[in-house]
Amino acid sequence: MGESLALVSALCFGITHFVNGLLSRRVDGMTVALHAQLGGTVLALVLAASMHGGSASLADYGWGALSGVGTGVGVAFLYRAMSQGAMSVVVPVSDVGAVALPVLVGVVLLRERPAALVYVGMAAVLPALWLVSQETPGTVGERKGAMSGGVPSALVASTGFGLQFLAMAQVDGDSGLWPVVLSRVVSVVVIAGVLASYGGRWTMPTGAWAAAVAAGMVGTAAIVLYLEATARQLMAVATVLSSLYPAVPVVLALLFLGERLNRRQGFGLVCAALAIGLIALR
Repeated sequence: MGESLALVSALCFGITHFVNGLLSRRVDGMTVALHAQLGGTVLALVLAASMHGGSASLADYGWGALSGVGTGVGVAFLYRAMSQGAMSVVVPVSDVGAVALPVLVGVVLLRERPAALVYVGMAAVLPALWLVSQETPGTVGERKGAMSGGVPSALVASTGFGLQFLAMAQVDGDSGLWPVVLSRVVSVVVIAGVLASYGGRWTMPTGAWAAAVAAGMVGTAAIVLYLEATARQLMAVATVLSSLYPAVPVVLALLFLGERLNRRQGFGLVCAALAIGLIALR
């Protein structure tokens, strides 16, 4: 069950980043991130208020707040990177820290010990993500030569996402969703601060705003599913599975943008499927 929740979480993360990545080509990426997180915060509040039970400790709120810092940094700089460079380059770069940091902490500090085949699956994830995210000639919105402009921001995002996953995994599964609400609120504050420091715009066109808010709500669903997955599965395994989200934009582009799958992407999808199977063995 934990594996399934983590995979649905990856699907939601992928949808969120795909939609907001497209919006970031027309509107400042950090502005998109701000409104997306505001939408996600509203959904988190509704879900938390409608749920009964759960007793979060001070530590749970602390981890939630720290996760929000990571989320704010991650989405702000990922969408900034998407507005500067090719999505097929910046998304896998932003995913490296998201996979590596929680897995290393889980194995080295928390003494998590998955089965040997799970390690093989984990090792296959990063090359699978890279192959899946390779640019297809003629991809909509990709700009030749933009890689160097987006990579630095994507690396910052990578650290943020790693912190997001690592901290959220420490929240007790029985604490309810108020730590998630705090996480969303903190992410909004962080993004607003970053946006102000860059002198970005605070408003968006109505249509783009609605899409960003909806995508942000899907992102909140993703983090709730991830939290539930970590309560049922090793953090290292849940994080790796949730971090398969870069495959989603590729599939969505094939279905809705008429893009074609190149050989590297096809091989990457096969590797991702094998990795999922091995990790699920645990």
